[in-house]
Parts: sequence; structure tokens; C-alpha cells
Amino acid sequence: MSSLAELLRPRAAVDLTKRPRRLRASPALRALVRENEVRLSSLVQPIFVADDGQTKGEITSMPGVFRFSVDGAAAEARELHALGIEAVLLFGIPDFKDSVASSAHDPGGVVQRAIRAIKSAVPETLIVADLCNCEYTDHGHCGILDERGDVDNDATLELLGRTALSYAEAGVDVIAPSDMMDGRIGYLRATLDASGYPNIPIMSYAVKFASGFYGPFRDAADSTPQFGDRRTYQMDPPNAREAVREALLDLDEGADVLMVKPALAYMDLIRAVREVSDVPVACYNVSGEYSMVKAAALNGWIDEDRVVDEILVSFVRAGADIIITYFAKDYARRRTDSRGR
Repeated sequence: MSSLAELLRPRAAVDLTKRPRRLRASPALRALVRENEVRLSSLVQPIFVADDGQTKGEITSMPGVFRFSVDGAAAEARELHALGIEAVLLFGIPDFKDSVASSAHDPGGVVQRAIRAIKSAVPETLIVADLCNCEYTDHGHCGILDERGDVDNDATLELLGRTALSYAEAGVDVIAPSDMMDGRIGYLRATLDASGYPNIPIMSYAVKFASGFYGPFRDAADSTPQFGDRRTYQMDPPNAREAVREALLDLDEGADVLMVKPALAYMDLIRAVREVSDVPVACYNVSGEYSMVKAAALNGWIDEDRVVDEILVSFVRAGADIIITYFAKDYARRRTDSRGR
């Protein structure tokens, strides 16, 4: 045993320059000290459901992503569930469009039918339904237009409420309003509560920017505005304080989950929303972010798997609890394959 004098004797300075590298020496060590990890249970796979008269199949600008029929969406949900992806986000592409998005709240609409089909095929799957009007209006904007061609905020709230109720009646698990109308969360919460659906959570697209990253989605969902753009109701990309204010407003109105969209270029705001709220934070790894990675990988410029792993864990590191991503299925398949070997 060392004497007290020996324990108190000055020691040579410890070389700290090599200490961090000691914990990177092997895969097992790296896994042991890993600070953040992507959980399959935190991933949500978007699914495009096309009505009977719409084109099905792979989306040209989003390799590996498809438009499904209602039956195809149910089959896809079953396959996702087998891989460990337990949540899907539905987008509908209807046959009929008009100026007031009447097919959005049709009980026999494409999303309503898809909800029922998925619940029948895979009852355990959590179904999140995107709530917006851009896929259902003939002008491509997210709400009802007034006589000047501007989106009428309050008239649009009533339309959103009707559609939310039709989703609830079909059996949806979560409503996700993406329209960016003022006061929509409070209106939807009151509408759902008064109609007997107080337990359906609202995942708010609280911080949604007018972004150039949405291009491939608009091809997939046939939702490009026929005139103008959406900058009068979606957020201006330079504004960070406003983003936090939007998130807190939705939180005060009753949002159960706050979402930041897009994700990759807005990780500072994922972190900012995480720090000011005590509800789960979601991020949407949007179509343009997906397609850029796919294009670079198809050209052999990057290792897709490594880049996807880095991107997804960066969202977790920034503070996201839920990640909506078109990479979910492939990521889950790789995780399953690696464990099976």
C-alpha cells in the first residue's frame, strides 16, 4: 500500500492530447461512449397515397419513393412495421380538385380510405395525417382564397376543422396541420375536443419555412401553386426569433408536438425550440434534402449510407425527438440486415 507521502508526491503532467482518441479505438468502444443514437421508434415514414385515377409508381425526382394506391399504402405500412418503423405520415393526391378543397374532408376521400385500410391491415401502426389544402385546391394554395386572391385565414380554419374531423372519424391517431394559418392549433383543439376527440394529439408544423427544399414534394403531391407563392403565410428563412415565437404560440394554443421544417438547414431552430418547450420536438427531413443525397449517391460522389447516418443523428443531437424522413425505410432495413448477420 502506498504511503501518504507517496500519494502526495507531485506527479508528471498527464498528456491529455491522446486521451480522446483512446475511446475511439474500436467499434465496441465507440458504441459504448456514443452520446446520441437514432431510434427506429422515433422515425416516421411519409407515404403518398394516390386516388384511383392518379398515376402510381416511383416519383422521378425522389428515387426510391412511390405514389401508392390505398391498398398499396396498407401493404407498405405492413412492410414498414415489420422493419420496426411504427409511424407513417399520410399525404393524399385526390382525383378531384376545386377552389375550396372539398375532397379534403370527404369521408370517402383518399386519405380517409387509406387510414381505414392501414388500420385494418396493421392496427399497431401509428397514423399521422398531414392536414393542409394545397393538394386539394385547383389553385395549389393552402387555403380558401378571397376576392383579391389572398388566403382567407379564418375561412380556411373552418375548412381545416372539417377535414380534421373526417380524419378523426376514419381512425387517425395524430393530426398534423401544415397550413401555417394563424390560430389554427387553438381552433383545431377546440373542434376536436367539442366533437368527442379530446385524446387525438396535434403535431403542429409550428416552424415551417417558405423553402426551396420542397420542390420534389410538389412534384410528388401535385401541389405547386398555380400563381404566386406561399411566402405570405410560410415563414421567411432568415427569421429565427420569429420561429421561436411561432412555436410558443402553438404551444400555448394546445399543440402536443412542435415541428421544424425543413430540418437540415434549420438545426439551429430545432435546438432553439427544444430549449424553450417541454413537449416533443419533431423535424421534417424534407424532399429536397432527400433528393440531394440521392442524386449525389447515384453519381458516386458520396457514400449514401454514411451520409444518411450522419444526417439523422445530427437531428437527434440538435434536440429532435421525432424525425420524419423518406430515409426511414432504408435506414430500418440496414439496421435489420446488420443485426441479422
